[in-house]
Amino acid sequence: VGAQPMMQQGEEWSINDPALGTTIMAAKFDGGVVLAADSRTSSGVYIANRVSDKITRLHDKVYVCRSGSAADTQVVAQVTRLYIGLHSIDLEEEPEVKTAAHVLNSICYDNKNNLMAGMIVAGWDKRNKGKVYSIPLGGGIFEQEWTIGGSGSGYIYGYCDANWKENMSQAECIAFCKNAVSLAMSRDGSSGGVIRLVVINEQGAERHMVVGDDLPYQV
Repeated sequence: VGAQPMMQQGEEWSINDPALGTTIMAAKFDGGVVLAADSRTSSGVYIANRVSDKITRLHDKVYVCRSGSAADTQVVAQVTRLYIGLHSIDLEEEPEVKTAAHVLNSICYDNKNNLMAGMIVAGWDKRNKGKVYSIPLGGGIFEQEWTIGGSGSGYIYGYCDANWKENMSQAECIAFCKNAVSLAMSRDGSSGGVIRLVVINEQGAERHMVVGDDLPYQV
């Protein structure tokens, strides 16, 4: 996000829609998935919220990481949660992760000219086990073993490529995500705050938080 121009005499301050600056990711491990995100919401050069929660629940074992416009992604997540909840009631069972991802992608794609939303959907279901789907700006759905997004992601592709391995344990996957997001936060001025993590497996979802003093990499 570029810096705002100096205010001229007679002009009024305006705060842009909180957007863009973030680091989000998700990765599979042997038995589930981990989602991770920083907690800084920025609006130009102004930090609107330093402890925001960018990981939103869609269903008991399906969550989404949000990047882009805070307003847009919150509404998209809320509408998807409504549809998935009704779908689950109709089926009388938990929804599949790919169903939630396709519903969310449909909303993003159908409104691609009006939304700024890059999302990562991940979770666990009894048919497909742990799944991770990336939905970039403008729509499109891509199943991946791990994925990253947001302004901080460009700093950590090398780290993720070098350190990712298949069938990681839950502890290894948590460490992988925690280290990656922490590295991005140390380099990206639009990412910061704490690291929020959600671990999802057959038993359900569990939230974790890594505060500043416990971050693996600090400026």
